[in-house]
Amino acid sequence: MKTSKTILQSAFVIMLLFVGQTVATAQTNMEEFMMKWENGKKLTLAVVETMPDDLQNYKPHETAMSFNEQVTHLSSAIVGIGGGFLMGEDSGIDLEKKPTTKAELKALVEACYDYGKATFSKLTEAQLAEKIDIFGYTASRRQVLGLIDDHCTHHRGAAISYIRANGIEPPRFTAL
Repeated sequence: MKTSKTILQSAFVIMLLFVGQTVATAQTNMEEFMMKWENGKKLTLAVVETMPDDLQNYKPHETAMSFNEQVTHLSSAIVGIGGGFLMGEDSGIDLEKKPTTKAELKALVEACYDYGKATFSKLTEAQLAEKIDIFGYTASRRQVLGLIDDHCTHHRGAAISYIRANGIEPPRFTAL
């Protein structure tokens, strides 16, 4: 009898440790994502800063987006997807107004990344796990966070290739 009670108590303690570790890991994962997000913001701003003013409208092919369009698109998508699928509030950002100067482009990047940070950080674990319909697919909100991050990386990478195509050394990637 005493052995059964000890086994149950041990099992309960182990279960609590697993639950506690899961909760701690979930919090750490969001914290880590937010650190990564801030790093992406800094890198995107450095990319915009590196491209000279007179090359903001450069595109490698007539069918490609320009440098400015690449960065505007990745920034606007943060707000569009965040507001549409991640329970974000009204951003107050006019996504129809296209930046025409480097300063305007940097301000858009800053505002959109900050909106993303504010929106993402409000999501609870239950909300992150919830499955939603997005672009004809079913995904968790956590997966949508990954989609937004990948989308930013994709278009930032294209913008970096435009910098290189003009013989300019792009900003160095830093992981942290």
